[in-house]
Amino acid sequence: MMPRPTGKLILPGIVAVLAVFGALAWVSGSSSDQPSTCFGSSARGALRDAWKLPRSGSNFRAYSGLGWLLGRTFVHSAVHQVLLESYRRLEAAHPEYRFVYGETGFEAGGPFEPHRTHQNGLSVDFMVPVRDASGGVAELPTSAFRKFGYGLEFDDSGAWGELRIDFEATALHLAELKRSASGRRVRITRVIFDPNLSAHLKRTRAWPQIRNLPFMTKPPWIRHDEHYHVDFETPCRPLGALAK
Repeated sequence: MMPRPTGKLILPGIVAVLAVFGALAWVSGSSSDQPSTCFGSSARGALRDAWKLPRSGSNFRAYSGLGWLLGRTFVHSAVHQVLLESYRRLEAAHPEYRFVYGETGFEAGGPFEPHRTHQNGLSVDFMVPVRDASGGVAELPTSAFRKFGYGLEFDDSGAWGELRIDFEATALHLAELKRSASGRRVRITRVIFDPNLSAHLKRTRAWPQIRNLPFMTKPPWIRHDEHYHVDFETPCRPLGALAK
């Protein structure tokens, strides 16, 4: 028979658990309540007074609880407002939809491996909304075994196993991002989505609302089939001003 744990054994275990959570909280960082300042560009930049995206909401969630804890979901305050407003509008019009956002950037910006950009709080990855074999709304599997969703491979029709990309939901999401951004000092400067998959957006009812978005037409350095990347733009200071 195993001996019952004693206080001497339990206490160190509790301390170890608290230490782990404390370390994660320290790494995670905290959201500012001040307007953000971005520096430089998304490819070489920094961020001050970053806002952390919520881990989840009524119709959305982060791609990974671990990624969220490790502080990989910070954005510029204006982008934060655009994203949450777009989710609120989507919930009002289409309460059945579920969305998953991907990686965004660190609290202070800067290099964000393995991404080439995401350095000044203005780049956001969105995992593709999907439906299951019966046509019901589903969520992309984003476990660590699937590289948090980034390891999936959709074919040119938008299928992966029994899941299919919901192109209508994708187009509506982009339309709401555009609409929310237009009411602030923000605009969308680039959308990266696999060209073969983005072609399906032209057959959606929401296409007229997003046809003028700057979709990248050349094949990207990585395929961008399980997610679409959106670059926003708002006035930023030169990177050299960061130290001042």
